[in-house]
Order: sequence, then C-alpha cells, then structure tokens
Amino acid sequence: MGKGGVQFRVESLKDLSVVIDHFNKYPLQTKKQLDFKLFKLALSCVKNKEHLTPEGLKKLIAIKASMNKGLTGELKALFADITPLTKPEPDTELILSPQWLAGFISAEGCFSVFIVKSQDVKLGYQVQLRFRLTQHVRDVQLMESLVSYLGGTVVKSREAVDLQVIKLSVLQDKVLPLLEKYPVQGVKFKDYSDFIKVVEIVKNKTHLTAEGLSLVQKIKAGMNTGRF
Repeated sequence: MGKGGVQFRVESLKDLSVVIDHFNKYPLQTKKQLDFKLFKLALSCVKNKEHLTPEGLKKLIAIKASMNKGLTGELKALFADITPLTKPEPDTELILSPQWLAGFISAEGCFSVFIVKSQDVKLGYQVQLRFRLTQHVRDVQLMESLVSYLGGTVVKSREAVDLQVIKLSVLQDKVLPLLEKYPVQGVKFKDYSDFIKVVEIVKNKTHLTAEGLSLVQKIKAGMNTGRF
C-alpha cells in the first residue's frame, strides 16, 4: 500500500489463471484489453517455461516492450536488439452492460459540486453539479459510445478524454436512475450519496436561499478529497 492508495495484487500462476478466465468471460472494454491479450501471451510463455531459455526470454521482453509504458531505460540498454511485439487487434464490438457501466463508474467516475460567483442570482453564488468519467485519450471511441447511455458531452485534451454531465435534467433522467438500480461500490458511494443530496437541493431550488446554499457548502466540504 502506497501513500493515499491501496493495491490488490495477484501474482501466483494459479491465481492469475483465475483472473484470465474471468476476463475471457467478461471482456475488458477499454484499450486495456490489448495489454490483457499481451499479458496472456506472457503468462503462457512463463507457464511453458520458455522464459528459461535465451530465445524465450527475448520473446518475453518483446511482449513486455509492447505493454503499458514499454521497457524501462535499464531493460532497453540490456536488450537493445529487441523489437517490440506487434500489438494485437482490438475487439471492435463493445459489449456493455449496466453492471459493467456501474463498475466502470465506481472505478473512474467522479461526482463534484462547485459553488461559483455569479451575478445572475440573488445570493451572488451559483451551484453547479458535474458527473465526470475520465480515460486516456486512446479510449475516445469508448467514451463517445457512452453518451447514448449517460448523456453529456465528450471533452478531449492531449492525453485524456472526459465524459461530462452537468445538466440537472440529464443527471436525473440517465445517470442517477442507472446508479440507483446498480449502485456505486466502495467509498465513492459516499460521494454519490452526498451528490444526490445536492441534486435534491438544486431540484427544489433550496440552494437559492442562504440556508440552502450553506447546506450545499457543508456537503461539498466533506466530499471527495475533503472526506479524508
């Protein structure tokens, strides 16, 4: 466990086979599926003890060179003659289910409340709600496909792509009904619960009163990083 985080690791060959079987049955939908396919090749190499031969070791290094961020500087120097393995073709068919989507949101989603200055309201402050999903820009196709499920818009930067939902009507019609039926898991459920409270306050226009705005400020202060 590192600072501010916790990891779940599977390292034994026997247990890794369980992981492989799971994702063979329930395929990954992001471009991470390419790393998974390469990982299966690497695992097969180790299981067959190919890595114990010079040729097999080079094969394993070539696989690693194509995975994630590739080889470290040290490995590049040690295996300067290695050509990275050609990456497998991605599966083009997206197999999305509400359970998968809820799990994806549990891992990558963010529920945020903003209080910004505004001359358009009597109190001088406006409450803004935002649900956001973020992925590496290589998964822009996947994120664009999620608009039909969650609404909102896709915003791209050089390295990341966000799906953002800020309209109250879209949140109420698409995002929240999904998560009511297929709940968010983990500590993020607490942020989701607080987000729901603010949605109700905004829906009832209570945030336009001093008492309501103060309550929104209190809820916001305890969400996300403010919770720890």
